[in-house]
Amino acid sequence: MTTIAVPTAPAHTSYWETELFSTKATRPGHGPDAPLFEGVGDMLDDSRSRLARVSARAAYQEVLFKRAVLVDIRPQAQREQQGEVYQDLVPVIIERNVLEWRLDPRHSSCLSIADFELRVILICQEGYTSSLAADVLQRMGIHRATDIIGGFAAWCSAGLPRREGAVESER
Repeated sequence: MTTIAVPTAPAHTSYWETELFSTKATRPGHGPDAPLFEGVGDMLDDSRSRLARVSARAAYQEVLFKRAVLVDIRPQAQREQQGEVYQDLVPVIIERNVLEWRLDPRHSSCLSIADFELRVILICQEGYTSSLAADVLQRMGIHRATDIIGGFAAWCSAGLPRREGAVESER
């Protein structure tokens, strides 16, 4: 008598589900083909390689003459402590955790200023987070996005208009 082996279903695991529904074959640069970085410094260098970063003074001039929109991505607590860009320059406050949704013109949660041609200059405290965020905006199609070298600290060092925060006012 011959025995017929009945194939068994694969074990139900997260790995199996991931492989089953993976889109890596249709999306180059994703899954195992995605770039790997030797730490956050390497990732930062990669992001900055695609940006035409600007000095605080250059950003100020672009914003002053309405050639760009300055977007402060720092959390509220940090803005309260460190200070803010002077309100007459009309900085747009979009905290980092919602940036993509507010500036993607395709998304229902976008702001009225969202546009692929918008010149966006991001500012964070020291110019690190803003570099990563500007790169993400460029990858989304907002190709004129960039950030300020040195962030808000550089803005303050350059003596540009600002509202002092709790830290400065205690000095």
